[in-house]
Amino acid sequence: MSISSSGSVHAAGSAFAPARLGASRPARPSQLDPALVNQIAGGVDPEQLSELSHATAASLLDRVHHTQDPQVVARVLTLVDVEGVDLVAELWSHAEPDSLPGILWRLYMLRTWMRRDRDAISRLWRVGEPVATTASAIAGVDQAPDEDDIARLADSILSGAFVGDFAVALERASAFCDVIVAGLRAEAHHRSAHLAAAAVTSADEHAHRAAAARMLHNAASLRHTAEDFRHGAALWRRGKLE
Repeated sequence: MSISSSGSVHAAGSAFAPARLGASRPARPSQLDPALVNQIAGGVDPEQLSELSHATAASLLDRVHHTQDPQVVARVLTLVDVEGVDLVAELWSHAEPDSLPGILWRLYMLRTWMRRDRDAISRLWRVGEPVATTASAIAGVDQAPDEDDIARLADSILSGAFVGDFAVALERASAFCDVIVAGLRAEAHHRSAHLAAAAVTSADEHAHRAAAARMLHNAASLRHTAEDFRHGAALWRRGKLE
């Protein structure tokens, strides 16, 4: 899944792919009319697009905060699934990580990744958090979650951003990312240790080293995303996330 360039947004694009450690190729979300996407991308200058991204993010958040209709919440939760990632990306993916549209983009991509690669992520969680710590409490995860738990958590974090305390949702997302970072680093270390302890062919060695390097790269990228979520939470509490 492509995430825009800009600092940690680009990093997040890599970070939200670590569970391709064996996952099948994800299904592409349903797409909006390409003409509409092209109109947004080509018919609006960068300043107008930035204003549009901030306005749509604020409007969406405000509407859900003031509704009691569970169907509205459900539609917002599945925005990327239903409308397709292209339009949402055109609106929000270029936004800076310390902005409301930039943070919402990361939350939506986090949910998409968590639901798509839930099995691999549940394994990474168990490696990164073998014993429950404060990270489990903050994220809201029981010890040793299975893939269904990960899917429910994905929905819970994103829906919490709209119907609960936005800063708390960002802190939950950050804590979740921190544990997956630890899991990726542990897996990379395990692969490297396996090479040192076992007789392997040069081809196997290359494959193991390449896999370990990808895990470390993804861990570093996801760590930046966790920091974006933490910073976003602090800005929200100060009334400066716009």
